[in-house]
Amino acid sequence: MYMSEQRKGDTAIVSIKRKIRPGEVVIHAVLLSCALLSIAITLGIVIILVKESILFFGSKEVRLVDFFSTTTWQPMIQKFGILPLLNATLTTSFIAVLTAVPIGIAVAVYLSEYASGKTRNTLKPVIEVLAGIPTVVYGYFAITFMTPLLRSIFGENIVEIYNTASAGIVIGILILPLVASMSEDALNAVPRTLREAAYGLGATKMETSLKVVLPAAFSGLAAAFIVGLSRAVGETMIVALAAGAGPNFTLNPFKAAETITGYIVRISGGDVSYNTLDYNSIFALGLFLFIITLTLNMISRKVVEKYREVYD
Repeated sequence: MYMSEQRKGDTAIVSIKRKIRPGEVVIHAVLLSCALLSIAITLGIVIILVKESILFFGSKEVRLVDFFSTTTWQPMIQKFGILPLLNATLTTSFIAVLTAVPIGIAVAVYLSEYASGKTRNTLKPVIEVLAGIPTVVYGYFAITFMTPLLRSIFGENIVEIYNTASAGIVIGILILPLVASMSEDALNAVPRTLREAAYGLGATKMETSLKVVLPAAFSGLAAAFIVGLSRAVGETMIVALAAGAGPNFTLNPFKAAETITGYIVRISGGDVSYNTLDYNSIFALGLFLFIITLTLNMISRKVVEKYREVYD
């Protein structure tokens, strides 16, 4: 790196020229290749999903209107209505969000506003351990613990062995570390001066946390909610094990119902012939899930951009 000085009128222009090192060129090329590779993988996934979905929707037995409007999904009789699968997916996802968001925000408020440094450094890694547990373990946890617990509370005649409620609650436990971590980051981003101003006006710690810090961190909390919902929509093993293995259009969370991801697991692991309607349907459902998660991520970005607070 060296400096050179040029004269232009009475103004001295100092330009700093940086010597390019061969090692940095290699690092730049490697990082660029990794970025391009991730884009190429995403495009490859989309191309495969679209290609196979065209084969599904191009069949004479499948009508696009019926796919989105009917409540019967029975490939054996050529009935492909996505509403039962979509309903079960949304049911488990919203139960998961209702479980994870209040607890996650409460954990984030405690870690950000109340916990000491030593307590925070101890509790946060313990909470994040939940994210490292295999989802198949969560699935068996839902069957062996959560379902018997619900049956003991509400009655065995009301709660079926396989049900969307237990699956949704356990998915909420799964996404709890994600929601808590993102919420805590949002709360920590709020400037200390806002807290001090609230204390100066006589506010208590609880009033400051709920009426000052939380509203100021709304964009980050909303992003945590949407990202958690997106993660819950795409969860597979928990719903495949605990929610049920048959499409069922019901609003009762204590009934068995198969989700989109659960159906994909069941069909892809069965004896379905290649290039049949049953086989191609999993790609159509996969594309539909991809569109849902992409839409949620775009909404998350828009919410952050609209409600983000900028502090000097």
